[in-house]
Amino acid sequence: MPAHTTINIDDLVMLKADARGFSFLPRQPVHSLLAGRHASRLRGRGLSFRELRHYQQGDDIRAIDWKATARLRSPYVRTYDEERERPVLFVVDQRVPMFFGSRRAMKSVVAAEATALGAWRTLDAGDRVGGVVFNESEIVFVRPHRSQSRVLHLLQEVVRLNHRLAVDEPLVGNVTINDVLERVLQCAKHDHLVVLVSDLDGANERTRELATRLAAHNDLLVAAVYDPLGASLVGEPDMRASDRGEVIEIPHDRKFADSFRQSFQRRLDEWTKVFHTIKVPVLPISTSDPVRDQIRELFGHQVSI
Repeated sequence: MPAHTTINIDDLVMLKADARGFSFLPRQPVHSLLAGRHASRLRGRGLSFRELRHYQQGDDIRAIDWKATARLRSPYVRTYDEERERPVLFVVDQRVPMFFGSRRAMKSVVAAEATALGAWRTLDAGDRVGGVVFNESEIVFVRPHRSQSRVLHLLQEVVRLNHRLAVDEPLVGNVTINDVLERVLQCAKHDHLVVLVSDLDGANERTRELATRLAAHNDLLVAAVYDPLGASLVGEPDMRASDRGEVIEIPHDRKFADSFRQSFQRRLDEWTKVFHTIKVPVLPISTSDPVRDQIRELFGHQVSI
Protein backbone atom coordinates (compact mmCIF):
# COMPACT_ATOMS: atom_id res chain seq x y z
CA MET A 1 0.00 0.00 0.00
CA PRO A 2 1.33 3.47 -0.88
CA ALA A 3 2.64 5.68 1.89
CA HIS A 4 -0.09 8.26 1.23
CA THR A 5 -3.65 7.10 0.55
CA THR A 6 -5.24 10.43 1.51
CA ILE A 7 -4.02 13.94 2.23
CA ASN A 8 -5.02 16.64 4.70
CA ILE A 9 -5.14 20.42 4.56
CA ASP A 10 -1.99 20.84 6.66
CA ASP A 11 -0.03 18.84 4.06
CA LEU A 12 -1.25 21.13 1.29
CA VAL A 13 -0.57 24.31 3.24
CA MET A 14 3.00 23.16 3.90
CA LEU A 15 3.55 22.90 0.13
CA LYS A 16 3.38 26.69 -0.01
CA ALA A 17 7.08 26.77 0.88
CA ASP A 18 7.87 24.50 -2.10
CA ALA A 19 5.84 26.50 -4.65
CA ARG A 20 8.85 28.04 -6.38
CA GLY A 21 11.22 27.23 -9.20
CA PHE A 22 8.55 27.26 -11.92
CA SER A 23 6.22 29.71 -13.64
CA PHE A 24 2.98 29.74 -15.63
CA LEU A 25 4.02 32.90 -17.49
CA PRO A 26 4.81 32.88 -21.23
CA ARG A 27 8.60 33.22 -21.15
CA GLN A 28 9.83 29.72 -20.41
CA PRO A 29 13.46 28.58 -20.09
CA VAL A 30 14.85 26.59 -23.00
CA HIS A 31 14.60 23.28 -21.11
CA SER A 32 10.94 23.79 -20.19
CA LEU A 33 8.38 21.41 -21.63
CA LEU A 34 6.36 24.49 -22.57
CA ALA A 35 9.19 25.78 -24.77
CA GLY A 36 9.10 22.64 -26.93
CA ARG A 37 8.12 22.86 -30.56
CA HIS A 38 5.05 20.65 -30.02
CA ALA A 39 3.68 22.72 -27.14
CA SER A 40 2.06 26.12 -27.12
CA ARG A 41 3.64 28.99 -25.25
CA LEU A 42 1.32 30.28 -22.58
CA ARG A 43 -0.16 33.61 -23.44
CA GLY A 44 0.12 34.79 -19.88
CA ARG A 45 -1.97 37.64 -18.60
CA GLY A 46 -4.14 39.55 -21.04
CA LEU A 47 -3.07 42.78 -22.73
CA SER A 48 -5.04 46.02 -22.79
CA PHE A 49 -4.50 48.71 -25.42
CA ARG A 50 -2.57 51.71 -24.10
CA GLU A 51 -1.85 54.16 -26.92
CA LEU A 52 -0.92 54.75 -30.53
CA ARG A 53 2.38 56.62 -30.84
CA HIS A 54 5.19 57.45 -33.30
CA TYR A 55 7.58 54.65 -34.12
CA GLN A 56 10.89 55.01 -32.26
CA GLN A 57 14.20 53.39 -33.08
CA GLY A 58 14.36 50.00 -31.36
CA ASP A 59 10.59 49.40 -31.39
CA ASP A 60 9.47 45.94 -32.50
CA ILE A 61 8.34 46.29 -36.12
CA ARG A 62 5.60 43.74 -35.40
CA ALA A 63 3.91 46.42 -33.27
CA ILE A 64 3.55 48.80 -36.25
CA ASP A 65 -0.07 49.72 -36.99
CA TRP A 66 0.03 49.68 -40.78
CA LYS A 67 -3.42 51.21 -41.22
CA ALA A 68 -2.54 54.17 -38.99
CA THR A 69 0.87 54.45 -40.68
CA ALA A 70 -0.72 54.66 -44.13
CA ARG A 71 -3.37 57.13 -42.98
CA LEU A 72 -0.97 59.45 -41.11
CA ARG A 73 1.94 58.98 -43.57
CA SER A 74 4.49 58.16 -40.87
CA PRO A 75 5.13 54.99 -38.87
CA TYR A 76 2.99 54.45 -35.77
CA VAL A 77 3.04 51.59 -33.26
CA ARG A 78 0.38 50.27 -30.93
CA THR A 79 1.45 49.81 -27.30
CA TYR A 80 -0.18 47.67 -24.65
CA ASP A 81 -0.16 47.26 -20.90
CA GLU A 82 -0.09 43.81 -19.38
CA GLU A 83 -3.10 43.23 -17.18
CA ARG A 84 -2.11 42.87 -13.54
CA GLU A 85 -3.82 39.55 -12.94
CA ARG A 86 -5.71 36.76 -14.65
CA PRO A 87 -7.91 33.91 -13.43
CA VAL A 88 -6.37 30.45 -13.11
CA LEU A 89 -8.72 27.46 -12.76
CA PHE A 90 -7.45 24.12 -11.44
CA VAL A 91 -9.73 21.28 -12.55
CA VAL A 92 -9.03 18.49 -10.06
CA ASP A 93 -10.07 14.86 -10.59
CA GLN A 94 -10.94 12.93 -7.41
CA ARG A 95 -12.91 10.07 -8.99
CA VAL A 96 -12.54 6.43 -7.99
CA PRO A 97 -9.97 5.55 -10.73
CA MET A 98 -7.67 8.15 -9.13
CA PHE A 99 -7.68 6.13 -5.90
CA PHE A 100 -4.79 3.95 -7.02
CA GLY A 101 -1.06 4.03 -6.42
CA SER A 102 1.70 1.45 -6.25
CA ARG A 103 4.56 3.67 -5.09
CA ARG A 104 4.76 6.89 -3.05
CA ALA A 105 1.14 8.01 -3.19
CA MET A 106 -2.28 7.52 -4.75
CA LYS A 107 -3.00 9.37 -7.99
CA SER A 108 -5.67 11.30 -6.10
CA VAL A 109 -3.07 12.50 -3.58
CA VAL A 110 -0.64 13.47 -6.35
CA ALA A 111 -3.42 15.48 -8.03
CA ALA A 112 -4.03 17.31 -4.74
CA GLU A 113 -0.31 18.07 -4.31
CA ALA A 114 0.04 19.35 -7.88
CA THR A 115 -3.00 21.58 -7.38
CA ALA A 116 -1.64 23.01 -4.13
CA LEU A 117 1.76 23.79 -5.65
CA GLY A 118 0.16 25.46 -8.66
CA ALA A 119 -2.36 27.40 -6.58
CA TRP A 120 0.25 28.79 -4.17
CA ARG A 121 2.53 29.71 -7.09
CA THR A 122 -0.31 31.44 -8.89
CA LEU A 123 -1.23 33.47 -5.83
CA ASP A 124 2.40 34.49 -5.34
CA ALA A 125 2.49 35.70 -8.97
CA GLY A 126 -0.49 37.98 -8.27
CA ASP A 127 -3.12 36.09 -10.27
CA ARG A 128 -6.59 35.00 -9.22
CA VAL A 129 -7.00 31.37 -8.14
CA GLY A 130 -10.08 29.17 -8.38
CA GLY A 131 -11.01 25.70 -9.44
CA VAL A 132 -13.42 22.89 -10.19
CA VAL A 133 -13.09 19.77 -8.01
CA PHE A 134 -15.06 16.69 -8.96
CA ASN A 135 -15.81 13.04 -8.28
CA GLU A 136 -18.56 10.71 -9.53
CA SER A 137 -21.27 12.52 -7.58
CA GLU A 138 -20.15 16.16 -7.27
CA ILE A 139 -18.80 19.06 -9.30
CA VAL A 140 -17.68 21.83 -6.94
CA PHE A 141 -16.89 25.27 -8.38
CA VAL A 142 -14.65 27.70 -6.48
CA ARG A 143 -14.75 31.15 -8.08
CA PRO A 144 -11.28 32.65 -8.79
CA HIS A 145 -10.07 35.34 -6.40
CA ARG A 146 -6.66 36.74 -5.47
CA SER A 147 -6.59 35.81 -1.79
CA GLN A 148 -5.11 33.17 0.49
CA SER A 149 -8.57 32.39 1.84
CA ARG A 150 -9.73 31.43 -1.67
CA VAL A 151 -6.75 29.10 -2.12
CA LEU A 152 -7.55 27.49 1.22
CA HIS A 153 -11.20 27.10 0.21
CA LEU A 154 -10.14 25.34 -3.00
CA LEU A 155 -7.73 23.05 -1.17
CA GLN A 156 -10.31 22.22 1.51
CA GLU A 157 -12.70 21.05 -1.21
CA VAL A 158 -9.93 18.94 -2.71
CA VAL A 159 -9.26 17.38 0.71
CA ARG A 160 -12.96 16.75 1.32
CA LEU A 161 -13.43 14.84 -1.93
CA ASN A 162 -10.07 13.15 -1.46
CA HIS A 163 -11.21 11.69 1.87
CA ARG A 164 -14.45 10.47 0.31
CA LEU A 165 -12.37 8.02 -1.71
CA ALA A 166 -11.19 6.23 1.43
CA VAL A 167 -14.73 5.64 2.75
CA ASP A 168 -16.18 2.16 2.23
CA GLU A 169 -19.52 3.58 1.10
CA PRO A 170 -19.45 3.71 -2.73
CA LEU A 171 -19.87 7.03 -4.49
CA VAL A 172 -23.23 7.33 -6.24
CA GLY A 173 -23.27 9.16 -9.55
CA ASN A 174 -21.88 9.11 -13.05
CA VAL A 175 -20.10 12.46 -13.46
CA THR A 176 -17.67 12.21 -16.38
CA ILE A 177 -14.67 14.25 -17.40
CA ASN A 178 -16.80 15.67 -20.22
CA ASP A 179 -19.48 16.85 -17.80
CA VAL A 180 -16.77 18.74 -15.95
CA LEU A 181 -15.26 20.31 -19.06
CA GLU A 182 -18.70 21.51 -20.11
CA ARG A 183 -19.04 23.20 -16.72
CA VAL A 184 -15.58 24.75 -17.10
CA LEU A 185 -16.59 26.17 -20.49
CA GLN A 186 -19.44 28.02 -18.76
CA CYS A 187 -16.98 29.54 -16.26
CA ALA A 188 -13.92 30.23 -18.42
CA LYS A 189 -15.19 32.38 -21.26
CA HIS A 190 -11.80 33.82 -22.23
CA ASP A 191 -8.28 34.64 -21.02
CA HIS A 192 -8.17 32.03 -18.26
CA LEU A 193 -5.44 29.53 -17.60
CA VAL A 194 -7.14 26.15 -17.07
CA VAL A 195 -5.04 23.36 -15.55
CA LEU A 196 -6.68 19.93 -15.83
CA VAL A 197 -5.22 17.55 -13.23
CA SER A 198 -6.47 14.04 -14.03
CA ASP A 199 -5.58 10.56 -15.23
CA LEU A 200 -7.97 11.21 -18.18
CA ASP A 201 -10.06 8.15 -17.36
CA GLY A 202 -13.06 8.05 -19.69
CA ALA A 203 -11.66 10.61 -22.13
CA ASN A 204 -13.02 10.22 -25.66
CA GLU A 205 -13.71 12.16 -28.86
CA ARG A 206 -16.08 14.45 -27.00
CA THR A 207 -13.21 15.31 -24.63
CA ARG A 208 -11.14 16.45 -27.58
CA GLU A 209 -13.98 18.63 -28.86
CA LEU A 210 -14.49 20.29 -25.47
CA ALA A 211 -10.75 20.81 -24.96
CA THR A 212 -10.52 22.40 -28.41
CA ARG A 213 -13.30 24.86 -27.57
CA LEU A 214 -11.72 25.62 -24.21
CA ALA A 215 -8.27 26.21 -25.69
CA ALA A 216 -9.63 28.51 -28.40
CA HIS A 217 -10.05 31.42 -25.96
CA ASN A 218 -7.99 30.29 -22.97
CA ASP A 219 -4.70 28.62 -22.15
CA LEU A 220 -5.06 24.95 -21.24
CA LEU A 221 -2.53 22.69 -19.53
CA VAL A 222 -3.03 18.99 -18.81
CA ALA A 223 -1.26 17.48 -15.82
CA ALA A 224 -1.64 13.80 -16.70
CA VAL A 225 -1.27 11.81 -13.47
CA TYR A 226 -0.12 8.21 -13.88
CA ASP A 227 1.23 5.35 -11.81
CA PRO A 228 4.32 3.42 -12.98
CA LEU A 229 2.47 0.14 -12.44
CA GLY A 230 0.11 1.24 -15.18
CA ALA A 231 3.03 1.35 -17.60
CA SER A 232 4.38 -2.06 -16.62
CA LEU A 233 2.21 -4.68 -14.93
CA VAL A 234 3.62 -8.16 -14.40
CA GLY A 235 1.24 -10.70 -12.96
CA GLU A 236 2.11 -12.91 -9.99
CA PRO A 237 0.40 -16.11 -8.83
CA ASP A 238 -3.00 -15.31 -7.25
CA MET A 239 -2.60 -11.59 -8.08
CA ARG A 240 -5.93 -9.78 -8.42
CA ALA A 241 -7.11 -6.28 -9.18
CA SER A 242 -10.35 -4.47 -8.43
CA ASP A 243 -12.08 -2.16 -10.90
CA ARG A 244 -15.33 -0.46 -9.82
CA GLY A 245 -16.24 -3.39 -7.59
CA GLU A 246 -15.26 -6.10 -10.10
CA VAL A 247 -12.37 -8.36 -9.03
CA ILE A 248 -10.11 -9.47 -11.88
CA GLU A 249 -7.34 -12.08 -11.73
CA ILE A 250 -4.08 -10.87 -13.31
CA PRO A 251 -2.66 -13.48 -15.73
CA HIS A 252 0.80 -14.73 -14.78
CA ASP A 253 2.57 -14.72 -18.16
CA ARG A 254 4.86 -12.54 -20.25
CA LYS A 255 2.35 -12.15 -23.06
CA PHE A 256 -0.10 -10.37 -20.76
CA ALA A 257 2.61 -8.04 -19.41
CA ASP A 258 3.68 -7.05 -22.94
CA SER A 259 0.08 -6.55 -24.06
CA PHE A 260 -0.73 -4.44 -20.99
CA ARG A 261 2.33 -2.23 -21.48
CA GLN A 262 1.58 -1.72 -25.18
CA SER A 263 -2.05 -0.86 -24.43
CA PHE A 264 -1.02 1.69 -21.81
CA GLN A 265 1.54 3.25 -24.15
CA ARG A 266 -0.99 3.46 -27.00
CA ARG A 267 -3.46 5.28 -24.77
CA LEU A 268 -0.78 7.68 -23.54
CA ASP A 269 0.50 8.34 -27.07
CA GLU A 270 -3.04 8.85 -28.36
CA TRP A 271 -3.94 11.53 -25.83
CA THR A 272 -0.56 13.23 -26.01
CA LYS A 273 -1.05 13.47 -29.78
CA VAL A 274 -4.62 14.73 -29.41
CA PHE A 275 -3.67 17.53 -27.05
CA HIS A 276 -0.56 18.47 -29.01
CA THR A 277 -2.69 18.71 -32.15
CA ILE A 278 -4.71 21.47 -30.49
CA LYS A 279 -1.51 22.93 -29.01
CA VAL A 280 -2.25 21.94 -25.42
CA PRO A 281 0.86 20.91 -23.42
CA VAL A 282 0.68 17.63 -21.51
CA LEU A 283 2.73 17.37 -18.31
CA PRO A 284 3.15 13.73 -17.16
CA ILE A 285 3.13 13.51 -13.35
CA SER A 286 4.13 10.20 -11.76
CA THR A 287 2.97 8.90 -8.38
CA SER A 288 6.45 7.59 -7.62
CA ASP A 289 8.42 10.84 -7.16
CA PRO A 290 7.82 14.12 -5.28
CA VAL A 291 5.50 16.31 -7.32
CA ARG A 292 7.55 19.43 -6.53
CA ASP A 293 10.65 17.99 -8.19
CA GLN A 294 8.74 16.80 -11.25
CA ILE A 295 7.08 20.17 -11.86
CA ARG A 296 10.38 22.03 -11.56
CA GLU A 297 11.92 19.59 -14.03
CA LEU A 298 9.05 19.94 -16.51
CA PHE A 299 9.19 23.74 -16.32
CA GLY A 300 12.95 23.86 -16.70
CA HIS A 301 13.85 25.01 -13.17
CA GLN A 302 12.61 28.55 -13.82
CA VAL A 303 13.02 30.66 -10.68
CA SER A 304 11.52 34.01 -11.59
CA ILE A 305 7.83 34.65 -12.01
